[in-house]
Amino acid sequence: MSDTMQRTATIAVLVENEAGILARVVGLFSGRGYNIDSLTVAPVDEERRLSRITVVTSGTEMVIEQIKAQLDRLVPVHKVSDLTREGPHLSRELALIKVVGAGDARIEALRLAEAFRARVVDATTESFVFEMTGNADKLDAFIALMRPLGLAEVCRTGAVAIVRGPRGLHA
Repeated sequence: MSDTMQRTATIAVLVENEAGILARVVGLFSGRGYNIDSLTVAPVDEERRLSRITVVTSGTEMVIEQIKAQLDRLVPVHKVSDLTREGPHLSRELALIKVVGAGDARIEALRLAEAFRARVVDATTESFVFEMTGNADKLDAFIALMRPLGLAEVCRTGAVAIVRGPRGLHA
């Protein structure tokens, strides 16, 4: 890969679940001018007090390597893994999408939701809220189709990702 080619990286970071660690990770990115496209964090091992942070970012290969090295040096980081480089992985987001409309637009929104496997989780006579999971491209496509039909609001979780197969992210 060329030194100037940009790539997207999904990085999983296993950390001790303690106050301030997320702020330190975000500070590492902002202090160096790196962008975060998506960020999720949640406890994954209560017994060992571990949380998993999933960061989607982009940059040149050199920048991605710098990010990983700097994350790995943070205490209390246990493991840093570039899922996009470790082989096939699954990535999913959750979105809530509110569409306001009536008549044909409303019928079309429901038809498209069925095609995209979005679930209606709230409905009024004037609006729907759809719940949808999938990769970012699928969510982006559905949201783009909802714009002319009365898209009113979007909430997204950010990506969570896991390597396919038997390997796992272990401390």
